Amino acid sequence: MKTMNESNPVLRQLMARKSVRAYEQESIPEEDVRAILEAAVQAPTAGNMTLYTIIRVTDEGKKQALAKSCDNQPFIASAPLVLVFCADYKRWFDLFATLDLGEPLRRPGEGDFMLAALDAVIAAQSAVVAADALGYGSCYIGDILENCETQRAILGLPEYVAPVCMAVFGRPTAQQRERVKPARFAVEDVVHEDIYRAAGPEKMRAMLAARQGLGGEALERWLLAFAKRKWNCDFSREMTRSTRQMIENWAQGK
Repeated sequence: MKTMNESNPVLRQLMARKSVRAYEQESIPEEDVRAILEAAVQAPTAGNMTLYTIIRVTDEGKKQALAKSCDNQPFIASAPLVLVFCADYKRWFDLFATLDLGEPLRRPGEGDFMLAALDAVIAAQSAVVAADALGYGSCYIGDILENCETQRAILGLPEYVAPVCMAVFGRPTAQQRERVKPARFAVEDVVHEDIYRAAGPEKMRAMLAARQGLGGEALERWLLAFAKRKWNCDFSREMTRSTRQMIENWAQGK
């Protein structure tokens, strides 16, 4: 008997999806690009405000610039479809400025940035799922949060618009199709009921041992290398600085 995961095509797709960083050198037909973008725009959005703008990057110079500014990742420039999802309060703020509210118009702040950023990420995930359903691979590029001054210049972003998510798409190569998806944590380790349960270092070690298939000194070596690569590292410090700067820019109307 098939399980629910095996019999439901949407669940199978969600379970199997993995990041793809190498693509066949073939363009994505415009009808498929349109379907991916339509899926993104149909995503849930706070107050039906659509607090994001999607920039489709087709200019080769800009793709090269983004590949460089996003931690020097050449595959970004070679991807057939590059989409940048921007938190965007500009169009609403400009519209509200034409109204007689009877009080000063407040500027967007930290909460507005977070709400718009969530809108943008939800839209991006819908685009990724739609692309996967059409047979295309994708990869999220979190490095778009770094170097905010550079990213704004590349994309021509005005005040109250900030890049929060980038995704690149294309037909996976054979090697990428066959590559095993990295293991995830168990549902029981991530889902809490009613209240938060702190894992603690030992529980985290047990979770990682199960996920990575490591134990003892091998796990400790992996953990130390991972902490240096993903936490105590230049890109994490720059991501924090850049995100803080973007939020401050919103509060100052920059």
